[in-house]
Amino acid sequence: MSSTRKTSRFGRSAAEALAASKEIRKTAAFIVLRIRHGGPAGCNEDSGAGFFRATTPRDGGFLPRNPISTAMLQAALDEWTIFEAAHLLRRAGFGGSPDEIKLLHSMGRHRAVESLLVPTEAVDAFPLPDWANREQAVADMKARLQQFQETRRATRDMSAEEAEKFRRNSQQQQQQLNRRHGIEGQGWWFRRMLKTKAPLREKMVLFWHDHFATSIQKVKQPVLMMMQNELFRKHATGSFKELTHEILRDPAMMLYLDTQTSKKGMPNENFAREVMELFTLGEGNYSEQDIKEAARAFTGYQLNRFNGTVTHEPRQWDDGEKTIFGKTGKFDGEEVVDLIFQQSAASELVPRKLWEYFVSENPPEEGVDALAKSFRDADFRIEPLLREIFRSKAFYAEKVVRNQIKSPIQYLVQMLKELELADPPQAYTMNAQQQLGQVLFMPPNVAGWDWGKAWINTNTLLTRYNVAGFITKGAQEASPVAANDDESMMDMQMDRKEAVRAGMMQFAERNWAGPDFEKIAPRSLREDPEKLVDALVFRFFQAPLGKKERGTFVEYAVSKKGAIFTNKEAGELCHLMLSTPHYQLA
Repeated sequence: MSSTRKTSRFGRSAAEALAASKEIRKTAAFIVLRIRHGGPAGCNEDSGAGFFRATTPRDGGFLPRNPISTAMLQAALDEWTIFEAAHLLRRAGFGGSPDEIKLLHSMGRHRAVESLLVPTEAVDAFPLPDWANREQAVADMKARLQQFQETRRATRDMSAEEAEKFRRNSQQQQQQLNRRHGIEGQGWWFRRMLKTKAPLREKMVLFWHDHFATSIQKVKQPVLMMMQNELFRKHATGSFKELTHEILRDPAMMLYLDTQTSKKGMPNENFAREVMELFTLGEGNYSEQDIKEAARAFTGYQLNRFNGTVTHEPRQWDDGEKTIFGKTGKFDGEEVVDLIFQQSAASELVPRKLWEYFVSENPPEEGVDALAKSFRDADFRIEPLLREIFRSKAFYAEKVVRNQIKSPIQYLVQMLKELELADPPQAYTMNAQQQLGQVLFMPPNVAGWDWGKAWINTNTLLTRYNVAGFITKGAQEASPVAANDDESMMDMQMDRKEAVRAGMMQFAERNWAGPDFEKIAPRSLREDPEKLVDALVFRFFQAPLGKKERGTFVEYAVSKKGAIFTNKEAGELCHLMLSTPHYQLA
């Protein structure tokens, strides 16, 4: 029998994975229970007093055990701890290095919140790929139109079989170009999340991408996804009402929900249904008749796929009277959006989702009512609402801190930021997104991703641990699996996408430098295991761990003291920390 061990894509042996599966199931159950019962992840049976009990004043300043009440938006205490600064940076952004946390803390609570809400970094600070600039995109689309016309002329004198082959080759070339541009666009956005000095803006772009979910798998044209991404950035913390008006004419959304096919006499109800149910009002706050009538109003919008422009064609628009929400008129699409925002429910859905996105699940109805009133009073502007949330006592409550399961994107970006890695291999981050279950520009459906506990199961936990292992280890010597992958790529029966992915992964593995452990775990600290562990615990958790968890890390560090504490071993210590259940929580 061969002694060769089969290894997963992320380098973990099948035997190790099998041995760890029971522990991983226990970990998944622990995380779900932690979310269900509340309390910061660092406060368990063997960790002593709750973390925030040690950092909040005794004179009535202790944060309440139940963070949500009728006073949900009561202002937070004036005291501002470094741990609260870390919490704000994790939730309102993607976490950060110890230096970034200290800088935010030095500002004080109000200035820290304002620095996130009103960043100095320009919206256009990151140049788009050439193909995604509107002028270049229009030129490229015109070139494709010309190529299409030339293809038609070239096939006139060919046999039917030759013509079909010629057309198929041309189509494949365009598909390959679109795939390449799609990967470049996804990588561009991921790097922006990682490098931006305006993390809340990108966190909100991700929120809108999930809220107005649109997938490149149906849209097909990466440039249109990039245009939509820029639209979300433009309105990141601006007017929800204005953004909804613009999404009506957004080319990617039109293709995704088939608005461009909706014509007088043949209305398509997709956009009318989703704009009410998922985007603005929520289920139960409209009638089927409202949808049918609104669909008539949304007719006539035409998309020119060669230049990305949207026009409204009067001849294709149903100009008859419609009755929507009890009002009758010859409404067009823009007027229907205005009618939607006159409904009381229009001020409830997004505030509820924002609270769940940034704070915790299932806010009480009285709390949602307070948020909704603030939202409507602010004329549906996001910035004032977020200011209330980030300044509220509830946001920093003990039951909220370290009690939100990280989405895969949060997990990846935060880990890379904490390891101070600005340029990971794009091939690897793309593959990691796919393995973890959240790929940018590819939400599963119009309802977006399922969040919270949906991110955690035994398979995704094992993948997270292996992702952390790859990132902390950096480039490794060639292994038998690499040779096996090379042979697999030669196998004509291998799935094409898997072959491409295998090649991308091999390239990433051979060109990955990994973290700078001389900076993350300085030699001076390696001589003092207690101080080293404390420094790394602050870097990755910003909260104390229980005696058992911390003891495991100290024991490892002590075992290396006196010997040559290598960077590889420092990476292994970091990997241990990143593979704990606590690290899965933000």
